[in-house]
Amino acid sequence: MIVLDELDRSIVELLIQQQNLTPSEISRSLKVSQSKVWRRIKSLKDSGVLNGKQVLIDIEKLGFGVTVFLGVKLATKGRVSLIDFEKAVTSIPEVQLVQHVLGLYDYRLRVVAKDISDFERVLRRRIMTLPGIGDVEANVLLSEERRLGPIC
Repeated sequence: MIVLDELDRSIVELLIQQQNLTPSEISRSLKVSQSKVWRRIKSLKDSGVLNGKQVLIDIEKLGFGVTVFLGVKLATKGRVSLIDFEKAVTSIPEVQLVQHVLGLYDYRLRVVAKDISDFERVLRRRIMTLPGIGDVEANVLLSEERRLGPIC
């Protein structure tokens, strides 16, 4: 497991927002030396946290070994606003993706956790306490294949 310090996190966040930033631009933004930023980026690449020209974060290298997709149906009683729910759910750091969908569930969430017991903690203490939460269905990711480019 790789532990990121505050500078590493700041660099990764900047690169996620704007992938083509140079070390010089990052150093100016963070007010640290360019050589320090360059060394940190090299270290992040060497450790596998950053891959390729795109910013692809390997969450397993950061200690998150479990990915769970949650289908969330909002409760009809009390009628919470979608904005309130979205604001609350996006404040949970383990929630990596929030999709408002049409179908059986109202939302689809991608949640990462260190292990199943850590996921249970996130589910019980954070997700199930969200305003308007109703039914939840969990699907644990077993493997993932990525298809690059458009479907022909």
